[in-house]
Amino acid sequence: MKRHIGTLCIIAALGSMVSGCVSTGTYEKMEMSKNQEIAALQDKVSALEKQNASLITNSQETQKQYDALVQDLSKEVQKGQLQVRQYSNMLSVDLAEQIFFDSGSATLKAGGKDVLKTVGEVLKGYENKIIRVVGHTDNVPVLKSPFPSNWELSVARATTVVRFLQEVGVQPERMIAAGRGEYNPVAPNDTPDGRQKNRRIEIMVIDQSLADELAKPGK
Repeated sequence: MKRHIGTLCIIAALGSMVSGCVSTGTYEKMEMSKNQEIAALQDKVSALEKQNASLITNSQETQKQYDALVQDLSKEVQKGQLQVRQYSNMLSVDLAEQIFFDSGSATLKAGGKDVLKTVGEVLKGYENKIIRVVGHTDNVPVLKSPFPSNWELSVARATTVVRFLQEVGVQPERMIAAGRGEYNPVAPNDTPDGRQKNRRIEIMVIDQSLADELAKPGK
């Protein structure tokens, strides 16, 4: 009887030891898994911090570029010949149509060339940017014009501006010409003042990645 009791005690002791080993192994696995989760979260936090720092740097850079652009074109801005706008990811120079083109025409006026030459000299300093030139019109149908509609007129004007900027030294590889016709107004077309605001040339200074995004269909 004592022998049986002793055998049972040994078995119980071995069982206890095995149970302890399993518990320790399970704990170690849980601890390893938790450490991996913590490391993954730390990596995410680090990536977000870097992204935030990059956004702050880009914002500061955009602000500096905007201030420089306004300073360089201050005379033209004061005369009302153009406007400089700042967006979160790009800068825009809006040219007043009446200074640059006659009604229904895509031929640059002499006064417009003088202003555009100044703009071109400034844009040459943004060598790491894409220059996107977009023509806009009001909704009045073109009459007595070689262009069948405002679509063609807006594209022709943008192309004229791009060619002139190329002549003053802006690299053609950096430029894009596009036309939106009457379909991207900034003011109602039911008043003369509104229609005048809509007749414009927009020169956007943007990063290559944003230019690729804007080039996609529907943009």
